[in-house]
Amino acid sequence: MLRARNLGEADRILTLFTFEHGKADAVAKGIRRGKSRVGGRLEFGNEVALTLHRGRSLDVISGAEILCEHWQALVQPERFGTATLAAEMIDAFCEPELALPDVYELLVGMLRAVATSTEPAALLPRFSLRLLEALGLTPPMDVCVRCGKSLGDENAWLDAEAGGLMDEACRERWRTLPELDAADLANLRAIAAPRGAGAAVLARPRVAKAVESLIDHHLGRRPKAIAAPAELRNRSN
Repeated sequence: MLRARNLGEADRILTLFTFEHGKADAVAKGIRRGKSRVGGRLEFGNEVALTLHRGRSLDVISGAEILCEHWQALVQPERFGTATLAAEMIDAFCEPELALPDVYELLVGMLRAVATSTEPAALLPRFSLRLLEALGLTPPMDVCVRCGKSLGDENAWLDAEAGGLMDEACRERWRTLPELDAADLANLRAIAAPRGAGAAVLARPRVAKAVESLIDHHLGRRPKAIAAPAELRNRSN
């Protein structure tokens, strides 16, 4: 479940992300009553097998079996904030009724990792870049997005509005762009790499900021939950 909103006195509309149909809404009738048969199974972050039947406008959830339960682990503040941000990005980027099995597997893997991590927010840059890759939005890592010339292993500059990196010659026109040094550039490429291809999990600080900027650009806004991991961590200290 990506999110939920109340319907009437006892029902709730759930926005789900499914393997076969991508993002879809469904009604959970009576879920807000204490005796609901499925209420405890449809918690945020749980992976479930659903039984649905056709309704007039929305499918109705008639049964749910837990495949993998993450909710109890995700209630920890920073984990919950991180998982909420990942779900928001999936919800914002993905169109309804469009099967995206790679994105589904990415989300499932992210929730599993967040549920056991002591620093869950550190997982967000790699998740974000892998999500962009699955959606065909990965920025080119080896060429300047402005002139198309090859980038070496030296410094580069992030041009979020153009959706990629810029070399020093093109950067002369946009001097306020954030700089990535050679180590940052290597880290960015490793964060974006597929598993087993020299991939890295943790992003350097400037790389994490660069990835946030790319997400903001492609969404056309800053995710609402972007500050949640840090804020919730501070409240718990």
